[in-house]
Amino acid sequence: MSGLRAYLNRSSKILRDNASRIIRMEGANDLPRTPRLLYTFNTREDIEGCDTGCDADVGGTSNVNFALDETTSKATHPEKSHSASEINIERPSGKFWGEMRLGVRSGLEGRIRGGYAGFRSKPRNTLFGEMTEDVSNHEFLALRVRALGHPRTRNSYFVNLQTDGPITTDLWQHRLFFRRDDGGWEDVFIPFKDFVLTNTGELVADQVEMYRERVRTIGISLLGNYELGIDSIRAVNVEDVTDNSALEKAPSEGTQWERPSVL
Repeated sequence: MSGLRAYLNRSSKILRDNASRIIRMEGANDLPRTPRLLYTFNTREDIEGCDTGCDADVGGTSNVNFALDETTSKATHPEKSHSASEINIERPSGKFWGEMRLGVRSGLEGRIRGGYAGFRSKPRNTLFGEMTEDVSNHEFLALRVRALGHPRTRNSYFVNLQTDGPITTDLWQHRLFFRRDDGGWEDVFIPFKDFVLTNTGELVADQVEMYRERVRTIGISLLGNYELGIDSIRAVNVEDVTDNSALEKAPSEGTQWERPSVL
């Protein structure tokens, strides 16, 4: 019943949103610039709205998990005062973790590559077709996350966006760079213009502009042993970016797509 309820809730949301725009006489050029909440990961229903996958699906030996982490419901150090910039969510959040193994099952050596895992939001069907997100009036994708797991995988994550288009294997990708190394929560801001188009893990030679009017799914993938906490994903503009250093990419951080080596 939960799947049917979610289906009907999405359908009614589209109906309400469209009716509200008609009443306010809003057009395509009247989209608000206020932050747009795309996904939260604070309930079991939120987690069930995501799919997971790893190389074990095709013969590898890695594993992948994505579950609700109840331990983040309480302050990590309630006896300590937090600075104004400190993020303390005090609610359940998503936990993405597992073990990466480069080995594959017997008989598949040389035929497949091991050592990858990921999760993504599921396509959201409604009575009116598939529900997508219009982020064309926003400049940044904002993720509230924390890097855990092995230090070597801290900057091994990729953010993946799928837009509505004829080639279902196309993905827009960008590296997920963390500034904290203590496992604390932080907001990571990625300019939409810096995502690059890939297909089946390879960079597409002829790059085109992202179709930001219809974003179908958003997810995260990586290479290496890992643990990642995730609270929410939003679309924001430059006035909503709280970490000014996030607007400037240091040369040492590499390109937006370059894959890190796996040790």
